[in-house]
Amino acid sequence: MNGWLARFPVRAAIGLVVPALLILWWHWRTSAQIATFAPPAAVGRALAELLHSGDLLRDTLSTLKRAFAGLAIGAPLGVAAGVAMGIWRPVDRTLGPLLHALRQVPMIGWLPLMGLWFGVGEGTELIVISMSAFFPSMLNSHAGVAQVERRYLDVGSILRFNTAQRIRFILLPAAMPLVLTGITQALAFSWIATIGTELLTGAGSGLGVAMSQAQVQQRLDVMLVVIAVTAALGFLINQIFHRLRQSLLRWQPSVQ
Repeated sequence: MNGWLARFPVRAAIGLVVPALLILWWHWRTSAQIATFAPPAAVGRALAELLHSGDLLRDTLSTLKRAFAGLAIGAPLGVAAGVAMGIWRPVDRTLGPLLHALRQVPMIGWLPLMGLWFGVGEGTELIVISMSAFFPSMLNSHAGVAQVERRYLDVGSILRFNTAQRIRFILLPAAMPLVLTGITQALAFSWIATIGTELLTGAGSGLGVAMSQAQVQQRLDVMLVVIAVTAALGFLINQIFHRLRQSLLRWQPSVQ
């Protein structure tokens, strides 16, 4: 951990090279009036305006709340379904074809149907976000349990483990790397689905709603601020969970 902190300034500086060049190019294009685009100064003023009014904080908190609520519902259900399908073949044969067919539909594609059933609002958005988290969690958990080596199961048989003990002491620890990979993917899909549903429904508050309103108002500066905040938050959340995953799997030498 200390070694990573020591390397962080260098890694951060390297990672900022391309964004800095992009900002310089952006400033040149706008100052030369080569393209119709909001200059960096206008975007900075829009950021200050949104911070002063509190709109940016409100929209950010609303989006984070939706994303993590959907993740909290969809990911555990996906892990449970994946583990059950990996352990019991009848469950896999019964649910597998249906779930694999449903996951081919883009999550945003469910929004019109859910809107007809439940109306346009928080409930519909939460269902779609939860579904976005469910499928990657289910697929990776299923794969993780299915790939557990036979010798581990033989040890459980020798120790006379029941089903609950096999799941707790053998299957879940052995499948944990793929389970956590699935949750990482679920986090990314939840974030994307949250922004997408907010853009399409325009209900309540949120970063996606702010983007939609900025488009209607032709506020390109505000739109760029919201896009930058969305990207930065998504990156930060992913990095935090990546570090958490490393900590949970520190007993695995191959985890970096």
